Amino acid sequence: MSLQRMRHLGVLALFLFLSLIWGQTANGDDGRPTCRRCDLHHACNCSYSGFTRVPMVTDQALSLDLSFNNITMVTQDDLMGHSRLTLLDLHANGLAEIHPSAFDSLWSLEELDLSDNQLTVLNPKWFNKLELLQHLNLLNNPYSFLGSPSLFLGLSELRRLMFGGPDLKELRREDLSGVTHLEELTVNANNLDRYDSGTFGDIWPLGRVTLSLHGPFLTNPALAAAVLNDVCYPETWLTLSDLHLAHYVSVQPFKDSINMIRYLSLRNVSLSDEACVSMLALLDGVPLSSLSIVGLTLTGEGRWVTANRTDLRSMDEFFASDVTILDILKFAMVSELQYLLQYQKKLSIINAKLFLLSCYLTKMMVNTLYLDVSDNLLTDLTLTYMLCDSEETLQELRVLNISGNLLKSLSTLSRLVTKLTKLTQLDVSRTSYNSMPSSCSWPSTLRYLNISRAKLTIVTPCLPKSLEVLDLSYNDLKEFVLTMPILRELHLSGNKFLRLPAGGPYPNLQTLTIQSNTLNAFSLSDLQSYRRLENLEAGHNKFVCSCEFITFLHSQLTGSGDVKITDKHQTYVCDSPLYLQGEAVSQVNLSIIQCQPVLFVSVSCGVALLLGILVAGLLWRCHAFWFLKMTWAWLKAKRSSQRRRRQRNTEGTDPLLSFDAFVSYSEQDASWVENFLVPEMEEPSDSDSENPTSPLTLCLHKRDFLPGHWIMDNIMSAIERSRRTVFVLSENFVQSDWCRYELDFSHFWLFEAGGDTAILILLEPLSKDDVPKRFCKLRKLMSSTTYLEWPQEEERRPEFWRSLRNALRGDNEQEN
Repeated sequence: MSLQRMRHLGVLALFLFLSLIWGQTANGDDGRPTCRRCDLHHACNCSYSGFTRVPMVTDQALSLDLSFNNITMVTQDDLMGHSRLTLLDLHANGLAEIHPSAFDSLWSLEELDLSDNQLTVLNPKWFNKLELLQHLNLLNNPYSFLGSPSLFLGLSELRRLMFGGPDLKELRREDLSGVTHLEELTVNANNLDRYDSGTFGDIWPLGRVTLSLHGPFLTNPALAAAVLNDVCYPETWLTLSDLHLAHYVSVQPFKDSINMIRYLSLRNVSLSDEACVSMLALLDGVPLSSLSIVGLTLTGEGRWVTANRTDLRSMDEFFASDVTILDILKFAMVSELQYLLQYQKKLSIINAKLFLLSCYLTKMMVNTLYLDVSDNLLTDLTLTYMLCDSEETLQELRVLNISGNLLKSLSTLSRLVTKLTKLTQLDVSRTSYNSMPSSCSWPSTLRYLNISRAKLTIVTPCLPKSLEVLDLSYNDLKEFVLTMPILRELHLSGNKFLRLPAGGPYPNLQTLTIQSNTLNAFSLSDLQSYRRLENLEAGHNKFVCSCEFITFLHSQLTGSGDVKITDKHQTYVCDSPLYLQGEAVSQVNLSIIQCQPVLFVSVSCGVALLLGILVAGLLWRCHAFWFLKMTWAWLKAKRSSQRRRRQRNTEGTDPLLSFDAFVSYSEQDASWVENFLVPEMEEPSDSDSENPTSPLTLCLHKRDFLPGHWIMDNIMSAIERSRRTVFVLSENFVQSDWCRYELDFSHFWLFEAGGDTAILILLEPLSKDDVPKRFCKLRKLMSSTTYLEWPQEEERRPEFWRSLRNALRGDNEQEN
């Protein structure tokens, strides 16, 4: 009982020890958690892990992403020892407290993100040792000012700065001391109340500036104007977000700085008619070259006629996307706004619910090289009107994008664009084309055509042979057989291809994408049919992972082929056979049994045959066949003998001994047996009249075996019915197959019954080494038992016969 208790205590101690080890691994010596999600490049992604403290990571880490956790505090020791760290992301943690020296050991840090936390006070001591810091994000924390002294003193390498939030109230002149030039500045100051003029004025050059000034534009235009005056340079790309321009006053912040702006982008902005007219008035004749508006809400009716003399000829690019018109039924026709759109070289009106662009307007667009009206409500009819049907228009146009519209007739499209004699790129993807005419006319300059994500089921010679890039992805195509002599790129992903298109019709094809089809396989010969193919993307297909395909694809994925697989290797997945379904082809290795069954069977059979021959030779050499044969014969004969014994036991009779000896001899020695042995043993001896001897009875196979009986039964019966067994040994005996067989069987029985019943007669000199090794018991008997040698001298023979008679009669009947 005590032993069992000790065992239980030992198991408990082991469990406690393992638990302690596991706890140290999971939580560290000081209770801190551990993050092991680091890749080979020492980038540790510990985001979305629920950490409440900064976890321990390898000190070899180069980047550490701790975003979207629940870390509320960074202590002095949390980041100790991470001198190699170049990126630290603490975004969206609810972080409220950072020790003044928490970042002191991060000498190599180049990027720090503290955005979307709960930092109410920014401490300049955090950045004292971060002399290499280039990117700093402090956005959306509840601080109302940046603090004093300046946070950025000593950050001479800073190139990207983002700060501010809904609680930022003031920016003072000294707040940005130390910041000399920036590639990007982002300031969220929607509720800014105070701004010292010149706060941003010392930062130059200034690459990109993004400002959120919703409140100042509405309630304090002078403050907004002061900010704009400090950041507007001809080289600076200016982005303003979250603006509500409702009236004339709200546009006035641009008045003093608009002449300095070359690139203006508005995000999430609403415009009234009054504000729009005022804005256009400010833009009249200014050197603004690019205007981009994303997320535009028009609250008026488009009555901008008073601005119809606005000179925008310096504007090369106009981009408008995600346009919402609150009262579209009352909104003025776009045809009345030709003065706004006639000068741009690059014009984009995307997702604006545009259903008509007048022919009159497009005729005025004599300088337009790029036109994008995608994701609108254009139909074949309105497109015909926009492109002026058979009249000339847009003669300088190079690129036309009308994707995502309600177009159905490809023949109408080809007819309309034929007159665009300089058109090189045409995008009509995401339309409702479901058929293709047998022939079409296209501009001879057309090089790029995108008809992806339509409903095409077949392609015809309608497609122009001048194409260099053709995109037919995500249709319902099953084959592609067209001759395109100068085609360089062909995109067929998302269709129903069962095999790669033949490469002969595309002698200059360099890139082929055919992902997400129903390809079962492709081979080297398929790729070699393309004369100049360099890049292939064929993942996400239903590959049958045969040995040939796996071997071929392995060579391609390792880059040993002429064609480079450019999509991810994990996208090549087996669909069949079933036991490989879902396995990445790059991870599959089939055995030779699966790949070369005929060869394997042939080699296996050859090896098995060779081994069989070798084993058979070895068994023959070791006489194993003889042993098996004799064992079987002996068992069979013994079973017969046992049956006879049981019969005698049942009848209550004693075993019948009919012979004094069973004689085993060679047929070549039969003359000696018949002429010498039998007469001497079976006839009364009268050589000594005073002591006559009684005759003995011998069992000879020629004479005493019962005819018709199996020889083994005869031998067994003879041995059972004989007191002794006489072996007449000679060279003939050893060499004779039949005699050897008879003797071999006899000695099985003999040596089972006992070695004292055997009598050996050597007719000629014969040593035990002359006896085959398989007769191990006979050889042993010759070594341990005295045997009789047949004398060649006549005078010694009487003594031989007397010794033999004594041996046959036994001790009780020996001659006197």
